[in-house]
Amino acid sequence: MSPFLGPLDRDGRVPARQQTRLSAFLMSAHGAQARQLAIALSGGLQHGWQVELHSQYCREVEILSLIMRATSWVPDPALMFLIWQWEVAWLPRPAEGAADASQGYLIDLAAFGHALHAVVRPAALLPEFAPHDNAFAQAMRRIEFESGRLLHPQILFLKGPELVPARAAVAAAVERRHAQVRELWNALLHGMEIEPSGRHNLPPAYQLTVKAAAEAAATAAAAAKASEPAKQR
Repeated sequence: MSPFLGPLDRDGRVPARQQTRLSAFLMSAHGAQARQLAIALSGGLQHGWQVELHSQYCREVEILSLIMRATSWVPDPALMFLIWQWEVAWLPRPAEGAADASQGYLIDLAAFGHALHAVVRPAALLPEFAPHDNAFAQAMRRIEFESGRLLHPQILFLKGPELVPARAAVAAAVERRHAQVRELWNALLHGMEIEPSGRHNLPPAYQLTVKAAAEAAATAAAAAKASEPAKQR
């Protein structure tokens, strides 16, 4: 197995079958993110945080349009099963331990978006000598660039003061979504005869820090609870 797409043709293009499989995965994941953002915005822009969600929604739609137009699509019978598997995985699951269902959905939405943009790195699949003027290669680089821009607001939301009481729920949601996206991403790469490597899976530093913060908060809460009987005496 190779860690890159290819072999490239004489014009430096990624094989159409690989373009189709990779783009189908990206369309499914980013499409699910766009749909969930649209649902979260169905009530209009009444709060400041909804303005950021609207911006994310617009970028996701641009990513979908770019993928659709830049890909050389060919028939792939395996997609009939794979797309069903992906779509089921992307379904929203409210984070357990949130203040209410609405907050649970928002936590899961942000966790899914963070996992999608942190784990999936399509540009890392391109050989280093891939032409810069190739439409598909340029689209993959652009998608990864936009993913980096989308990570920041998701981190700010997940680590925001309004979610401090639900820190354990946030940590669990982020961990679950990262594991889920990474599993499907690695399976996709194996299906294209690409060996996953460090280029394709960066350490989820935020995931680890959130988990550590949740554990610290739980320890502090347990210590405070244990000291209550002593204070009462």
